[in-house]
Parts: sequence; structure tokens; C-alpha cells
Amino acid sequence: MEFSLLNDEPVAGPAEDLLGTGRAARELAKLLHDSRGATPFTLAVDAGWGMGKSSLMRLVDAELRTREGVHTVWYNAWTSTGADALEGLIKSVLMRFDRRVLRRALHRVSEQRALIGALRAALTLVSGPLSVAALVDRLWRDLSVDARSRNAMRDALRDLTAEWADSTPYETRRMLVVFIDDLDRCSEETVLAVCEAVKVYLDVPGLAFVIGCDRSALGPSGLLRDLSPAGSAFMEKIFQTSYRVPVPGVDGVREYVGHCAERSGIQDLLGESLVELIADRSSRNPRRVKRIINGFGLECALNPVWQPFGSEAVIRILLLQQLYPDFYRTLLARDGADVHAAREFLRYRTARRVLSQPFARPPEDAWTTTVSCLTAYDFGAPALAQPEDWGTLLAQLEAYLPTGFPELALDQNFVRLIEELMGLAELDDLVVQLQQGAPPLAETRPEVPAVPGTVGTPRTAAPYAGMQVLWIDDHPERNDVFVGRLESQGAKVWIATDRDRAEHVLGVTRIDLLISDVQRGLDRDAGLTDLQGWRERERYEGPAVFFTSRITPNREVRALELGAVVATNGETLARCVDLAYEQADRQA
Repeated sequence: MEFSLLNDEPVAGPAEDLLGTGRAARELAKLLHDSRGATPFTLAVDAGWGMGKSSLMRLVDAELRTREGVHTVWYNAWTSTGADALEGLIKSVLMRFDRRVLRRALHRVSEQRALIGALRAALTLVSGPLSVAALVDRLWRDLSVDARSRNAMRDALRDLTAEWADSTPYETRRMLVVFIDDLDRCSEETVLAVCEAVKVYLDVPGLAFVIGCDRSALGPSGLLRDLSPAGSAFMEKIFQTSYRVPVPGVDGVREYVGHCAERSGIQDLLGESLVELIADRSSRNPRRVKRIINGFGLECALNPVWQPFGSEAVIRILLLQQLYPDFYRTLLARDGADVHAAREFLRYRTARRVLSQPFARPPEDAWTTTVSCLTAYDFGAPALAQPEDWGTLLAQLEAYLPTGFPELALDQNFVRLIEELMGLAELDDLVVQLQQGAPPLAETRPEVPAVPGTVGTPRTAAPYAGMQVLWIDDHPERNDVFVGRLESQGAKVWIATDRDRAEHVLGVTRIDLLISDVQRGLDRDAGLTDLQGWRERERYEGPAVFFTSRITPNREVRALELGAVVATNGETLARCVDLAYEQADRQA
């Protein structure tokens, strides 16, 4: 079967409208057209990431282009930076005006300047035709040359727009609709520059703005959280009204998933239940659907791990990877309490159901599973005659399970996916292959930046020069990438695979940072117990990090008591290394 990637471009026209956005686009286009007499105004197309803002705006644009007297222009704010956004947006608007209108505007502006400016304008007008771009550049230069000119810019733009709007034989004046996309993806400086252009300089009759953004991202608790009260009030005045893009309907998203699967070539791998699962777990987000589908295609086409296994197992594992990445990392961990986390989860779910109903006698098989689940974590078997203790026992059990298990137990889609996985005869072999054949633990996470928090801008060639790190792990090969990166940045990394070797290192050299696994062999708490002993005996009092893919409430609490941090990804580990280095540098 051949796969092809889906692009992330917005819908370009009605033929590509698979989610029924066209009706809303037609209504919005009509509203804009009928409101030309009310210009200037600004309409926000409000939605979160990937929910179809750009597609809706493109469809509105296509509708407007069919209406007489309405012109449109696009400006992608994300392509500008800071003050350049003010110039870029104003120039984009000016580029839509007729050349003769621009030439007359240039002449008027220059006449209001000094004599030399008038002479230059005269030379411009007699020197032959200039392109629209050249006229716009010269007009901008004259309007923005100094503070006094900028104060007059709005009046000049008002006159220019009025002349353009009224220079047609239409019964009603012309209107220019300016589409501004991706505003919520910009820096605060760019957002404010765009808003200044819209509200201060281009707030003139004949212009309407349609701005695509997630308004919550631009609010006081979002990107613009540092604005003064006056600045926040200014932002509130930018938008006269908003249209919140609705979440697509369930049936529409299912059809959309099927269409994407067909276009990418994986339609034969998705049954009805899997289509429904993707539709639901993608939060009915069209962009997320595409990313999930693309992930399937890439994995199946490029990762040899999947080749020996049937599509049913592969597609469900990939769904787990795409939709539940935290659980997928736990599944790949080789320090778990059972063969793999999927079996551990279902066993826990049974125990949870039993222990949550203390006065209902459980079926024999459920009771047996509950007992085995508890004893696997060294808890005694519950007594049927003492159900009042079951709730406490469940809370104690959950402290030793991965942090997300209780929430996942309430997610029926996740439960169904795990039950379907456990029903496949080849699952255990596939999980073993993933655990053994997957990259080392460090490689499944983001790499350590050259300098934590400032990728690609190292402070020096060896930012950790002189730093001494003790890394304890009974499988040190999992950490080769991180160790190599630290050593390349000047740190000395001592490797220990057990307590005895670690204590030897602690006895012969100063250690600035201790990094440890938690479980070694059958001892689930080896790393925690070792650090506790060293703290009590004052063998090591410095910063410590437990680097693990399996995080539980018990581990978090114990690490906090020991003054340590639990890191489950490279970014967190990198921050810990940086803080430890700064602490050692201060003490030196």
C-alpha cells in the first residue's frame, strides 16, 4: 500500500470544504458586503489552533471576490516582526489602490512638505510611469519620515481611501476587506504594531478588517498579559465583533477522518471504531486529524519495527502513540511493575472497580485480579469482611501506579483501545519488540540543548566546564546521548550501575549533580532509597534528579522530601543541569 502525506494548507475554495464551513463563509461574506456603509470596523474570526480559522477566512475571501465593488487583500502577520508589521500592513493596503489614486496622494503629501519635497514630487510625476510598488514605497517614505508626518498619516490615508472608494461608477462606494491571519502566533511587539496600524492609521471609511486569532491567547492571561490597563482597554477597542468558529459536528469529523485516510492511502487500516476514536481523541480538530493520519503513514512506511506485525496491532499502537503519548512512553519503559503497562492498566482498572464498591461482592475472577494487583506492589490481600478499608487501600495502590492511570480509567475510548490491544495475540511480542528495538530512553525525548533554555546560543564553547556529574543507572546505555552531550560541553560524567560504585565515586571526588534512575532490577525504589541513605549519612547533600519515564505520585512525594526533582523529559533535565551548574559556580 502506498502512502502520501497530507498538507496543512487551509481550504482554498468550496470544492475542498469537507466540514461544511461554506455556509458560515457565505453568511459572513454577506454581512461584510451589506455593512460597507458602516466601515471602518474589525471582525475577529476566533478559534483555537487548528480549528479552521484560515480555511473559513479563505472561503469568505472567495465569496467576496464574486461581489461587485468589494476588493480583498491578505496580510500574514506571522511573516513580520515588531515595527516592520506596521509598515508591512499599511503597504499591503496601499498596494490594492489604483495607480492614479496613489500618484495624486503622493502629490498632495509632497505639496504639504518643504519646497524640496514639492520639487521631488514634480520630478516624480513628469519622469514617466512608476509601478504601484514604487509609488507605495515613496508614499510610505514621505508619510513616515518624521513624527510630524506620522501625525498626518491617518488624514492622508483617509483622503486616499475615500478617493479610491468613490472613484467608481457603482451605485455604492467600493470597499476593501483586509484579512489578517495568524495574529495569535506573533510576538507581543508584532501584535501591538498590527493593532496600532488597524486602529490608529487605517481606521478609515472604506476599510474593513477580518482578523484570524484565538482571542483567549491575546487576552490579559495570554500573550499580552503584561499590558497595562490602558493597553488592555486599547486591545478591547480593536474588535467590534467576533465570530467564534464552532467545533465541527461528530458526523462531519468522522467523514473528514475517512476522507483524509483515503487521500493518504491508509483507509484499509481504519475500521469504523478507529475512525470514531480518531475523531473523538483529536478533539474534532481538523489539523490534529491530519497530523495523526500523517503519523500513521510515516511510521508504517519507514519504521521496520512494524513490518512483522498485522495492521490491527500496528494501527492501535500508533493510535496510542499519537493520542496518548504519556502512556505510550510508559509502555516503552523497561522499569515497570509488569511485563508492560497495558496489562498493568487493565489489572488496575479491575481492582479500582472492585475496591470502589466495597459492599458489593465481586465476581471471583475480578477478586483474583484485584488480589494479584495489590500483592504485586507488596500490599496485603483485602479482607472481604472489612470493606471499609478498601478505599484507603485503593488510594495507597494508586500512589505506586503511573500518575495518569486514574484519569485514563475514566476515558472509555482509552479503555476500549487498551482492551482491543490486549485482545490481539501478537501484542506481547510487539511490545517486547518496541521495548528492545526502540531507541534508548534518552533518544525518545528532546535532546539536551546546547545551553538549557537557549538552544543554539551557547554561553561558551564549554558551558559546563569543571562540572562533576554522577549518573547512576543499571542500564547506562539508555543515557548515552545525554552523557555525550554533557561531556561535549565540558562536564565530567561519572557512570555507576549500582550503589557500591556510586558510593565509591562519592568518596573520592566532589559531585555537583547526581542523576539517578529509580528502579533497578526488582527493587522499585532503589534510587530513592540510596539517596535517602546518602542524605542521612551526609554523603551527598547537593542537587539530585531522578530521570525516569515512569512517574508516580509516590515517586514525586518521596523525591520532594529528599530535595530532588523527577524529570521525565530532556527539557526538564536540561534545566536541572543548568541550575546545578549555577549553584556550583556560586559556591566555587
